[in-house]
Amino acid sequence: MTDLSWQVVLVIGLVVTLGAYVQAVVGLGLGLLSAPVVALVEPSMVPVLTLWLALLISGLNLVDEHEHVDWRSTAWSLPARVPGTVLGAWLVASFTEEQIGVALAVMVLVAVALTVHTVDVPLNPATLATAGFVAGATGTATSVGGPPIALLYQRGNPKVVRATLSVFFFVGVILSLSGLAIAGSLDREPSVLALAMSPVVVIGYVVGRRTRGLVDGDAFRWGVLVVCTVASLLLLVRSVV
Repeated sequence: MTDLSWQVVLVIGLVVTLGAYVQAVVGLGLGLLSAPVVALVEPSMVPVLTLWLALLISGLNLVDEHEHVDWRSTAWSLPARVPGTVLGAWLVASFTEEQIGVALAVMVLVAVALTVHTVDVPLNPATLATAGFVAGATGTATSVGGPPIALLYQRGNPKVVRATLSVFFFVGVILSLSGLAIAGSLDREPSVLALAMSPVVVIGYVVGRRTRGLVDGDAFRWGVLVVCTVASLLLLVRSVV
């Protein structure tokens, strides 16, 4: 199927399962958690692998909670993702794996910092359009496009947040994959591996969906942030050195 060792496939499978679980609980997390780890063990898999898996988990969340979508907000954020996607596809085609690794690590660390400090950003057409553009660029280039848009919804109703983010991610990932295909950067091997990893995404989603009400929010949140931070720092060191 691929030239990857079974150890690398196992690591990717475990982190993808955990990322799917996180996204089923809070509305994002698969890309944020798995992208730096995947880039650390096999840089050639980013961003295509995590984008395909993000498409699957977003679709599952959307089917489950579609009645809670805030369509007015997505009407502002989604169109702005199109020019951001163009920029992101150009970045992937123009920069090396090491440079993309640095960008990915920095993106995740910035997202963690914003989450820790709980920056309060108003939800209006200007911020939605800006977040949509930034998410399009970062999501296409690094597969981590969630933080810019999730930052706007951090204080919202969990069901509305999960449903609205799922629409944004699902449509946004389709745009990102299309942009990469046009740019000639939609490689076969990560696409094949994504297909093989689909069952573990479904497992993580099912477990997360059934245990949403049992999770200790603060402890879980800090655990995810620690994992993201450590993985991003390791990726940053590897990419620079």
